Amino acid sequence: MDIAVAPFDPSDEAALDDAYRIRVAAQVVDTPDVPAGDRAEFGLVAAHPPYGNLIHRALARRGGEAVGYLWLRLPQLDNTSTVLVELFVDPAHRRRGVGRALLAHAREVALGHGRKHLIAEVDGVPPGEDRQPPGAAFAAAVGAQAALPMVRRRLVTTGLDEAALTALHEQARSRAAGYRTVAWRGAAPEEYVADVARLEARLLVDAPTGDLAMEAERVDAARIREIERFQALRGRRRYHLGAVHEQTGRLVAWTMIQTGPFTNWYASQEITIVDPAHRGHRLGLLVKIENLRQVLAQEPELRVIDTWNAAVNDHMVNINEQLGYRVAESAADWQLTL
Repeated sequence: MDIAVAPFDPSDEAALDDAYRIRVAAQVVDTPDVPAGDRAEFGLVAAHPPYGNLIHRALARRGGEAVGYLWLRLPQLDNTSTVLVELFVDPAHRRRGVGRALLAHAREVALGHGRKHLIAEVDGVPPGEDRQPPGAAFAAAVGAQAALPMVRRRLVTTGLDEAALTALHEQARSRAAGYRTVAWRGAAPEEYVADVARLEARLLVDAPTGDLAMEAERVDAARIREIERFQALRGRRRYHLGAVHEQTGRLVAWTMIQTGPFTNWYASQEITIVDPAHRGHRLGLLVKIENLRQVLAQEPELRVIDTWNAAVNDHMVNINEQLGYRVAESAADWQLTL
C-alpha cells in the first residue's frame, strides 16, 4: 500500500491519540527504561510549544492506519539553518518505507523554510550490547552522520551513598569560600534572572557540540521568562540551585533538575554550568549535590534521575560519576545535511 504523510494540528485530538500511541509503541521497544509519559502530558506538550520555535507535526498512514509520527522544531530566534527532528515508526510497521516517507516530508518542510540541516537525537544501546540500534541504522542508511556521541547516565536514588555524598559536599564547600548557594523552584528570582539568561546563553559555547551545525543562542531575561512560562503550562516541576559570588552578588553557577506532571518516580538532570571566571572552586559539584538533596526532599516518590552528556565532556562526566550516575545507554546526535 502507498504511504501518505500529512501534517496535523495540535487541536486534532484523534491525530494526537495516534501520535501518542505510535510514540509509546516505539519507546517501549527502543528505550524501555525511559517513561514515555501519559496521554495527558503528551497533550500538554502539544498545546504549549517551546517559545521561539515553529512546530510541525505529521502522521504517516498506510491503508488509513497511522503507522508513523514526525515532530519538527524549527528555531526562529537563532540556529535558523537547522531543524530538530523526532521520527517514530510503529515497530509493527518498520522496514516498510514509513521512516523514509516521513523523512522525505521532513526534507520538504526544511527546504521550504530555507534550512540546511536536520538534527535528531537517536537512541543507543545499553552497556554490553554489541548491536546497531534501529534508529542509528536508519540514520546511517539515509546518509546522516553521527555528529556528537552522547551517553545517558542514570542515578538510582534509593541506592545513594549518603556518607560519600556528605564527604563530597564538604570537599566542595571547603573550596567555595566567598560563594553562597541559593535554591528555588520554578521561575528564577528577579535578582538572578539576568544571570540565569547569561549562563543559559553559554551552554552551546561551553558544552561540546561535535560536528553539529549549532550556534550559541541569544538569551535574555525576557526569553528566560517565556521558557519558564511554557514549562509551567506543561506542568513541569523544575528545581534549581545556584552559587552566588558574594563580592559581586552575581549568580555564577547554576543547575536544574526537572520532572513531569504525572511520572513522579522519574526526573532528568538538565543544565549544569559554571561561569568560566569562577571555575576551579568545585561550584559545579556543590550546586549539583545541593540540588539533588533539594529535589529528593520535595519529591518523595522519585527513584530515578537520568542525565545526558557528550561522551567527551570529561569534567561533567567525572562529577556525575562521583555522584553515583552510571552508564545506561550510549547514543548520538545525528545530522543530515540537505
